[in-house]
Amino acid sequence: MRFEASNSVNQPLPIQFANNIRVFIKREDLLHPQISGNKFRKLKYNLIAARQASYHTLLTFGGAYSNHIAAVAAAGHEFGFSTIGIIRGEELVDKINDNTFHNPTLKLAQQQGMRFKFISRSDYRDKTSLKFIEQLKHEFGEFYLIPEGGTNALAVQGCREILTEQDQQQFDYVCCAVGTGGTIAGIIESSLDQQMILGFPALKGDFLQTEIAQWTQKTNWQLMPDYHCGGYAKTTPALLQFVADFYAKTNIEIEPIYTGKMLFGIFDLINNGFFPTNSQILAIHTGGLQGNLNNRFKLS
Repeated sequence: MRFEASNSVNQPLPIQFANNIRVFIKREDLLHPQISGNKFRKLKYNLIAARQASYHTLLTFGGAYSNHIAAVAAAGHEFGFSTIGIIRGEELVDKINDNTFHNPTLKLAQQQGMRFKFISRSDYRDKTSLKFIEQLKHEFGEFYLIPEGGTNALAVQGCREILTEQDQQQFDYVCCAVGTGGTIAGIIESSLDQQMILGFPALKGDFLQTEIAQWTQKTNWQLMPDYHCGGYAKTTPALLQFVADFYAKTNIEIEPIYTGKMLFGIFDLINNGFFPTNSQILAIHTGGLQGNLNNRFKLS
């Protein structure tokens, strides 16, 4: 099984910043048409491990608009695994086969062969318990378990490959959106000590500090918690306008859940003098553009 990607391109932004600051965006979104960005990195070694252990089925968890669910379904289809998605929201069970139900994420996953089990939000909170996992095994048979969001030790190993040797030498700051913490942990692990890794959480809460610290002992990183725009999947008119303006200026598509919030934060920090003169900044585009198909985010 070949699950390889060439190094993604670092694209300079055609925008003039003060103090001779330059911003480049690493186009991880171009790694694969359906398994893009950090999802490609996170799944790589998990799929290799599943194949080596002779598993035929992948099982994972996610919400109805999860980039992770879409990526696992696509990876399973491409590399010959059956896939099962445990989806938060039992009210969706009667909607998934309704032609009027507008959810491109689940529709795309279904087209890739993923089977769904819709569960209540209370049951979903118990998804990591041994009892619940055993119930799933009784229902579906043996499977390779991939956690919600995809973060585990093998995912962090894959995300270590995001930075190249040239990136280590060129950039003073590396910026990354943060969901479950696996992507930034891998980046921190592969960074040089003199680089500063900045994480932009997509959701509220200070638990991410602890989550990231369990995967790395390095200290050259910092979370920037002021750009979540209200929490996971929350947006503001200013953020949505920024996403639209960014595409108009750069012809690079981003989404407002992860990469959009990170870039919104980077631009604000530049305008407020956070970065020293002559800083070289690398922003990681973590993909997830399938989320834009859901058309949930519009400028009013």
